[in-house]
Amino acid sequence: MNPVRVRFAPSPTGSFHIGGARTALYNFLLARQTGGQFILRIEDTDQKRSDPKYQAEIMEALAWLGIRWDEGPEVGGPHAPYNQLARRAIYQEHAEQLIASGHAYACFCTPQRLQQVRESHQKLRQQPHYDGTCRAVPPAEAAARREAEPHVIRFKTPKEGSTTVHDHLRGDITIDNRNIDDYILVKSDGLALYHLAAMVDDHMMGITHVIRGDEWLPSLPLHALIYRASGWTEPVWCHLSVFLKPSGKGKMSKRDVNSEQSIFVLGLRDLGYTPDAILNWIALMGWSYDDKAEFFTLDDLIAKFSLDSLNPIQGRTVTLDDVVQMAGFFFRDDISPAPPDLLPKGLTPETALTALDRSREILASLPNFDHSTTEPAMRALADELGLKPGQLFGLLRAAVTGQTVSPPLFETMEVVGKRRTLARLSQAMGLLEASNY
Repeated sequence: MNPVRVRFAPSPTGSFHIGGARTALYNFLLARQTGGQFILRIEDTDQKRSDPKYQAEIMEALAWLGIRWDEGPEVGGPHAPYNQLARRAIYQEHAEQLIASGHAYACFCTPQRLQQVRESHQKLRQQPHYDGTCRAVPPAEAAARREAEPHVIRFKTPKEGSTTVHDHLRGDITIDNRNIDDYILVKSDGLALYHLAAMVDDHMMGITHVIRGDEWLPSLPLHALIYRASGWTEPVWCHLSVFLKPSGKGKMSKRDVNSEQSIFVLGLRDLGYTPDAILNWIALMGWSYDDKAEFFTLDDLIAKFSLDSLNPIQGRTVTLDDVVQMAGFFFRDDISPAPPDLLPKGLTPETALTALDRSREILASLPNFDHSTTEPAMRALADELGLKPGQLFGLLRAAVTGQTVSPPLFETMEVVGKRRTLARLSQAMGLLEASNY
């Protein structure tokens, strides 16, 4: 391969997780193997949750593992600064270019009006989405109004046809454009959201391969559309498999810190694990060389690693015995999640109850209950509530299945069915209200 330019772009909003370490490692290995560059970039535009201590922890953990960056904080580079918050003017400039080319627009809708739009869609049993009112505002009028009125900048998603994007592990991924909302690129305070900021940075920093977690797969069509609207050459997209627990039973999460073992890099260091042991373990969670080799040094990994040997998302059961535990909720009418499972990190009982109530309301209004309809609706709700998708989805998973690990959530809801899903959400609300949390 030609020399690549790859990046690892963590958010400093919590302790450094070994799933993030695996993403960093795969990027690092490809850079070293091809004689390219590995860039560390800090995605710190979430001002409420970002904390400099977590950035320091990320850097300390990477250095301890031997994953050294060629460009980024402390070492500098030709594309400094490498913290997103310090690059806000750059994103604003690109947002203006998208407006000028007709691929973005200013939206002046108030929160009250957006709520009315959502309610009208629900009454019509339509998937909630922005109705495009401000798409029709003439450019000259919009420019004048921007001087005096609060506004956001939205991407002007094509409403006809479909978008196809190629993922290195999964092949072509196609989605109807009508299912892609006019997402906000820049908030009313002038801060760009990830959808714009990361794409601008990837382009400006010459990133050739975007190797990142599978949680970004639903956003891939939007990100490709932003690249295409800007006239840029897309990178190779590669979304990694789910990082499973050592037992193979379920996705690794921060909830496992006290149940299975520490999942934070520096926590493992404090428990006495060596860097080579951790690197060897995380490298094999999604990549294999052959059916015999079990231990690799970092130099071995650099020599033998290949993107073509990565595995896409795997099944979540290891043996048939696991099916009873994993899928029993499909056949039971009585689902009783533990109240703590209804409070994913960052949620209070009040916010969880609100999220469950709004989820029930929106899901009840949908004309179809297939996963291609329910997932976009719930992603839009997460944006509405100011939650991360993982927070809302974790809450819904616990409510619908009674478990923190399950088959894919929205396919699960489709199989469970609309009536039982709504009933389980109501039951979860009752459990939470009675739990005295």
